[in-house]
Amino acid sequence: MENSGIPRMELEKFAADGYKVPLLNVEHLPLDASYFIIENRDEYPVKDYISPHRRKFYKIFHMTAGTGGLTIGLHRYEMGPDEIAFLHPDEIMSWQTTSAETGGHFCLIHPDYFGHEADHVLQLFRQYPYFQPDKAVIRLEPEQSARINGFFGTMFREDRGYHDDKKQAIMLQLQMLLLESRRAGKNRAEMPVSEGYGHIYRFLSLLESSFQVQNRDSMVKLKTAAEFADQLHVHPNYLNALIRNHTGKTLREHIQDRLLHEAKSLLVQTDWEINEISNGLGFSGQAAFTTFFRKKVNVSPSLFRKNACA
Repeated sequence: MENSGIPRMELEKFAADGYKVPLLNVEHLPLDASYFIIENRDEYPVKDYISPHRRKFYKIFHMTAGTGGLTIGLHRYEMGPDEIAFLHPDEIMSWQTTSAETGGHFCLIHPDYFGHEADHVLQLFRQYPYFQPDKAVIRLEPEQSARINGFFGTMFREDRGYHDDKKQAIMLQLQMLLLESRRAGKNRAEMPVSEGYGHIYRFLSLLESSFQVQNRDSMVKLKTAAEFADQLHVHPNYLNALIRNHTGKTLREHIQDRLLHEAKSLLVQTDWEINEISNGLGFSGQAAFTTFFRKKVNVSPSLFRKNACA
């Protein structure tokens, strides 16, 4: 490791940047998450969190009340009422609430939700200019915000209803939402992210890319805190302190959490043998993998798969 890459900070600046921040819980969507989720922010308040990429979901959220800080990649926005944000599945994002008041809606849409009959809507999403981190937040006029809130309200009711054509109704509302937002087209000015958050973003991005076990012949690239720090050209102690004080967990805990999440995904979403999953995740053997998994989940990998697929 080259010393020139290690950040040097005065103690007062490090304390200010590294310790006086809210804890951001790192969240992954459940493995069995529905392909379409819509919630009312009044009844489902958003807590402070950071979400790595590979969520596989597009996310749109609209605010009618409250304030908060949204960071998408390395672009930060201070959001408030009458604003809407568009988040692409491949981007790391975080949210920090800055007011007790809340209002609006959010929805998550998996690409598979569209299906063949609504492929044209999926193409709209893929080409939509505001699913980019530097254009992700739009300021709405009050009447535009009211119309968009109405689109969300209709989708919310349809999703919880029993009409045979409710998906068609939801698709129509989504298209109207995209159209209304495009007409508004007033992007919010972004703010620079802190140096500390930049290191957190790069760590989480590297963590995700290192654990993409996509076939039986692939294997995780990095496993130790020192390896991650070396790749990011920072001192392991500095990176560990930064991550711990922003998320409440150490580098090792994040690596083990991501390893466990990938193990669960492979057990539920593939038909690979246990030893193939063990090899892909870099364990010395199936026994070592089973010991790790049982310690974290209190059941063996085979029993977890059986229960999840029952």
